[in-house]
Amino acid sequence: MLSGFSSHWHYLWLVTASSIAGVMNAMAGGGSFLSFPAMLSMGVLPVQANATNTVALWPGQLTSLATLKSDVRKDLLPVVVLASVLGGLTGAEVLLRTRQVTFLYLIPWLLLMGAVIFGISGPVSRWLRARSAVPHAERPPQYLLLFCSLFPICFYIGYFGAGGGFLVMTVLALFGVEEMHSLNAMKIVAACLSNFVAIITFIVRGAVLWHYCLISMVFAAMGGYIGARYARRMNPEVLRMIVVITGCVISAYFFWRQH
Repeated sequence: MLSGFSSHWHYLWLVTASSIAGVMNAMAGGGSFLSFPAMLSMGVLPVQANATNTVALWPGQLTSLATLKSDVRKDLLPVVVLASVLGGLTGAEVLLRTRQVTFLYLIPWLLLMGAVIFGISGPVSRWLRARSAVPHAERPPQYLLLFCSLFPICFYIGYFGAGGGFLVMTVLALFGVEEMHSLNAMKIVAACLSNFVAIITFIVRGAVLWHYCLISMVFAAMGGYIGARYARRMNPEVLRMIVVITGCVISAYFFWRQH
């Protein structure tokens, strides 16, 4: 009886965490800080939990794709697509080849790194907006250097991914992409493609636990719908702080569990 009661609480936590993750992703990002630990609490092995969580949250990214066409930098698109596909695929393959105990050790570090990335995303976003407001001389794209800079970021997105989109925006800005809408559009393209090839890899390799995945996917989508409706009413700095604090608390919990 106690075992069944505990199991019900774990399912309730998965539903709650997935719903809140959907809200967070729609408003500011960082939903994985909750949904991934919830997947682990179901007794799923760390690597499979990460793969299942990635698949569950990916459909929520598709809602951002509809308005991208006019903002995408078509001259950079082939490089971004190539880096995203190869980086996401390589990251997913390396994840699946990572020993469970090794990935379990990496979890708090990955969560902490994601929290730090979200923490600096505010100043970085302000810098990007200020930069886009000042006219700069057009620079010819350096495709090889851009690919070499984006590949490790897309690898990280395929491997774990929290906060990777902000890194994509920063790199593109350093390579001369000035307009904020273009930066955001290219970020979404890179993140969606990297995660897409990753989830195809996870599915083909049998790393996805569909029972938990579908539960998380449905409630994350519901949370995303709610979050999208109220996102504009919330202070983005407050939202970002909530994400960072959540990431730090969860990473501290996993550090504590290791000692």
